[in-house]
Amino acid sequence: MSDEEATEIQPYERNSAEVAELIAGGVRLIDVRTAHEHEAARLADSERIGLEELLDRRDEIGKDETVVFYCRVGNRSGMAAQAFSEAGYDTLNLYGGIVQWIEDGQPIEPADGYVAEPGEAAAILEAQARAAGN
Repeated sequence: MSDEEATEIQPYERNSAEVAELIAGGVRLIDVRTAHEHEAARLADSERIGLEELLDRRDEIGKDETVVFYCRVGNRSGMAAQAFSEAGYDTLNLYGGIVQWIEDGQPIEPADGYVAEPGEAAAILEAQARAAGN
C-alpha cells in the first residue's frame, strides 16, 4: 500500500472543518485515547471512553445519535468508527485526529494543552520533563 493510499479519507471520516460544523450542531464527541492524553488536550465538550472500554460500553452509544470518535492521529478512532459504523451506528472519525485538528487552527481545552504521546511510560516521561521546566 502506498503512502497516498494510506492517507485516503474513508467514507466514515470527516476533516476538522466538517467536524467543527458537526460540533456546532451538537454532535457527541468521544475521545478514545488514554486518560493522560485526554487530560493533556482535548476537543471542548468531548467525553473520554478509552478504546479498550468501547465494546463494554457500547450500550451507552445510541444508534440514533451521530458520534464523532477521535484520538491522536486518527488510527484508534478510525478503527472504532469503522467497527461501530459497520454495526449500524452513526459514527464518524476525525480524520488526522487531534494533531490535525490543532494544525488546522481549531481550539482545544485547555488552551495551552499539548498532544500527549500514548502509553504510560510516555506520560511519566512527559510529566517529569514538564516538572523540570523542559
